[in-house]
Amino acid sequence: MKFSANLGFLWADLPLTEAIHAAKAAGFDAVECHWPYDTSPDDVTKALAKTGLPMLGLNTCRGDVDAGENGLAAVVGREAQARDLIDEAVRYAAAIGALNVHVMAGYASGSEAHATFLANLTYASAKAAEHNLSILIEPLNHYDAPGYFLTTTTQAAQIIKAVGASNLRLMFDCYHVQLMEGDLTHRIRDLKPIIGHIQFASVPDRGTPDHGEVNYADVFAEIEKTGWDQPIGAEYKPNGPTPETLDWLKDHRLTGRVTS
Repeated sequence: MKFSANLGFLWADLPLTEAIHAAKAAGFDAVECHWPYDTSPDDVTKALAKTGLPMLGLNTCRGDVDAGENGLAAVVGREAQARDLIDEAVRYAAAIGALNVHVMAGYASGSEAHATFLANLTYASAKAAEHNLSILIEPLNHYDAPGYFLTTTTQAAQIIKAVGASNLRLMFDCYHVQLMEGDLTHRIRDLKPIIGHIQFASVPDRGTPDHGEVNYADVFAEIEKTGWDQPIGAEYKPNGPTPETLDWLKDHRLTGRVTS
């Protein structure tokens, strides 16, 4: 199993370029991030080249964070701003050689929001295809993100089918899926044809994967059985300095399993 460090949470106290080097030193196979836009793409590219780590993906900006926005792609009346954020993310991802852009839907509901999301994802998929990038959409749970438009893998699968773009795929975050739907191993098997990236964290506290209600030893084994060979993303919230939370990774490297 290969692992990616999500630098939105891991080593978040370090500048992004230093965090990339820290992830390499800790034994990760790849990195991913949330919103890297304050860091020069040239500096990120140099850090990736020096470490040899691929950058799996990044998010579109959330919009007006002070106003509580969490993405704009499904927000009716904000189409122009949503597409500006998509353009920004695609340009940055292409500049650093990232593989995916996660387009954030935002807080919205109803048929008009659904239509808006489809239109913006069609736009995003076409823009990303120009740079051989994929677009990801991620269901978020309604405890951490109440009112978020996209909440289940079933809804996401329907949207992906409706848009019909070959480079539009599902971000399967085990943490969010467990809270909203459960049945992780069956869903991973059934949805594998449309999954573009997998992330994980313990449930319910979003911590390291060696505790909580999800047995990640079994989940990781099931992911391997499907033939998945890409790094999966450690997107958990460290309960201290990141290096002190990596026993799960060391255990997996030694034994092939995550132990609790």
